[in-house]
Amino acid sequence: MSTTLHRPPAHRQDVPAPVRAPEQRPAQRPLRSVWNRWWRVHGRAPLFLLPTLLIAGLVQAWNMAGSPQRIDDEGTYVAQAWAITNLGELAHYTYWYDHPPLGWIQLAGYAQLTGAFERWDAAVMAGREAVLVATLISTALLWLLGRKIGLSRAMATGAALLFALSPLALQFHRTVYLDNIATPWLLGALILAMSRKHQLAGFVGAAVVFGVAVLTKETYLLALPLVAFVMYRSAWPATRRYTLSVAATMLALVGFGYILLATVKGELIPGSNRVSLVDGIAFQLSSRASSGSVTDPDSLISRTFGMWWQLDQVFILAGLAASLVGLFIRRLRPYAVLVLALVVFMFRPGSYLPVPYIIMLLPFASLLVAGVTGWAFSRLRHGSTVGRAGGAAIMAALVLAVVTAVPLWTTQLRGFLLADLDRPSAQAEAWLENNVPRSNRLVIDDAMWVDLVRSGFDRDNVIWYYKMDTDADVIDASPNGWRDADYIITTNSMRTFPQQFPQVNEALTNSEVVASFGVGAQAVDVRRIHPEGIAARTEQAELESAGRASLGAELEQNPALVLDENSRAQLVAGQVDSRIVAALSRRAAIDDRLSVSFPPVDGEDGTLRRQVLIAGAGGTPLTPGTAEAAAQQRWFEDLTGDFAVASAVQTADGVLARFSVEAPPSVLPAQ
Repeated sequence: MSTTLHRPPAHRQDVPAPVRAPEQRPAQRPLRSVWNRWWRVHGRAPLFLLPTLLIAGLVQAWNMAGSPQRIDDEGTYVAQAWAITNLGELAHYTYWYDHPPLGWIQLAGYAQLTGAFERWDAAVMAGREAVLVATLISTALLWLLGRKIGLSRAMATGAALLFALSPLALQFHRTVYLDNIATPWLLGALILAMSRKHQLAGFVGAAVVFGVAVLTKETYLLALPLVAFVMYRSAWPATRRYTLSVAATMLALVGFGYILLATVKGELIPGSNRVSLVDGIAFQLSSRASSGSVTDPDSLISRTFGMWWQLDQVFILAGLAASLVGLFIRRLRPYAVLVLALVVFMFRPGSYLPVPYIIMLLPFASLLVAGVTGWAFSRLRHGSTVGRAGGAAIMAALVLAVVTAVPLWTTQLRGFLLADLDRPSAQAEAWLENNVPRSNRLVIDDAMWVDLVRSGFDRDNVIWYYKMDTDADVIDASPNGWRDADYIITTNSMRTFPQQFPQVNEALTNSEVVASFGVGAQAVDVRRIHPEGIAARTEQAELESAGRASLGAELEQNPALVLDENSRAQLVAGQVDSRIVAALSRRAAIDDRLSVSFPPVDGEDGTLRRQVLIAGAGGTPLTPGTAEAAAQQRWFEDLTGDFAVASAVQTADGVLARFSVEAPPSVLPAQ
């Protein structure tokens, strides 16, 4: 006979439930207890996150000013930020709603708060400093997002490091793109969208923060389905309709702010002689030139894909593979769908593919690679036979990817950390500032705009080449078109698209290189524009060279001059500036013996020498600081009129006098 034991019910309606004493309720826990509980859960997070941020910051900042070479888009966003703080305008030219202005407003705010523009000679580097900060914030938020979706600390750290250190990511993180500023806002919106406590406040915050991301870079609107899905899945069923409705309303209000800006300025709809928001949207969605077909190797889309692939093909393949696997892992599925949808979106026919489009994919591809790796580890340890086989296959692919990536990353990262790819741009700027009169008109890549204006050129005389054919104000100020400009400075950006800009193309066709820096894609050429046309200029140059040769041959016979073989040949060949020949003829009448040479100006090819070095007089060395050196320097500085020198300085080799690049017609040989 068995005995059945009957346990009393845990709770009956006629017995009141025990009530906790107030001091035992969670809300009344001592602060020490709350801190201890938090530390047990999150205390190890800084041990993973802080070293990650330190590594990311060091790699991002090291040689940031040297590689990559600054580009036109960077100059545009930085110039617009500079215009806000220095000109009180939304842009350095007419703002035409090509992008919402919030991105460069944030750049301007950072520069104003930190004095970034004052710390850097090259204004673009102030912008790079700002995106460095944005990238570090994105790295921290990506780590937190990984933890939010269930990744281990190690896998979240792996995602953050991949996002920060991949050569593909580093190339774009170091470049002043609006996408880099929008990324932390998008990641922040996703984290807020996962709020479980204080959900209404979290959802409202997510909507506002996502709106900021979109108004920073409009392409981030493509992530709206992901943010909405995360909100929907996180929402409490009982309050879902209410919280999502409020969040949607807040997002609409943020977007309405941009429309309100255009309305207040009277620029919402198209009109005669004015820009409009509608025109700007139409340009981005439909009228922008297509990137061409991926099957055409010369198309913009093919060049863009080629650049991405060259930077880090391992990351690209791993991200795509992880996205496909992620479709079968519940916690990764939303992010896998986003990445694959963005990839498919690239190939829509007749569309324009922005080069920085890849930036929005970088954090989610990194998250998926780390998430799939973590899933494979767990299957190997605890999965079924099939799961272990799948995990083993993924781990084998991961090992192959690492083995392939190590030499590739080593080579690419060495370039980022050691190469000075921006040196040609800095040298070209220095040449312009030291040799070109401030009254001259320059057509330039926008990356130089702020620097040249700050050096004393009038902002109306420093023309972003894109505006030569597109901005009505610039066109009106140039009644003779390209002929009104004196110099055009070409970079890879300008050389790539001259056929789209007729005035720029004419300026290039009718100009000649006077100084060149760098080689290949990094080359920067300073070209003098000849309004009479290049054919007439070529004929005139031949006559001038013959005249200089005649004068040089006479001077070469002067016994007072001591010339080496190169200098003698340069005089006879007509390669020495006529002003130098005339000045030396006068100086030789004073000194019995004068050692002379004609070093080229840095960046110039030496076809025409406009520098003269006096290395000694009377057969004795000319030592800097001596009375003789000072006398030679004063003699050159006292030259006036057409013979005035641009500079005369004492060097370790003697007194170096340089004449202006603008040769006055009156000293040229008569024809």
